[in-house]
Amino acid sequence: MSEAENQENERSGKSKVSDDNPRPPVGTQHQRVGWETPTGLDEAMIRMVVDRFYDDARNDPVIGPVFNRVIAPEAWPHHLATIADFWSSMLLGTGRYAGRPMPKHMAIPELSDEHFMRWLALFRRTAEAVCAPEIAALFIERSERIGNSFRMNIYMRRGEDISTLGPLQRETPTWTPPK
Repeated sequence: MSEAENQENERSGKSKVSDDNPRPPVGTQHQRVGWETPTGLDEAMIRMVVDRFYDDARNDPVIGPVFNRVIAPEAWPHHLATIADFWSSMLLGTGRYAGRPMPKHMAIPELSDEHFMRWLALFRRTAEAVCAPEIAALFIERSERIGNSFRMNIYMRRGEDISTLGPLQRETPTWTPPK
């Protein structure tokens, strides 16, 4: 960040990157190294995946009760916007998401492999239905990394032995919600 940008951030109240604050301000466009954004991956595509996934997830007999207990009906629009910001930051480098999802997931005592496997199966099915193959593969790869990371962190913080914990197995067959 240039000195002029740092000065503007100080004037506007935005934080700057420093030794004390290694995170850039929310909204900072990030440069990704090693891959280009696939053609067709944009904000509208991300929002379509998020909305369709959560429509299915809320009706799912395994993860639906958890989502519907933890997120109040009036909070869903904000939750969907937050999740879209997360994926926008993850896949487009927009920097719009600066949340801390782990504490919220830690507060859900019933989360188990069954929940993670269903979440990943539904997310994979949604991405494959909505996106071109290259974009679906990107969503799926990232979601599987995130799911496995969350699972490991949650189990570790519960005091469980994770030394033999392998990656989640893919759920087969995937349950399909009634239309």
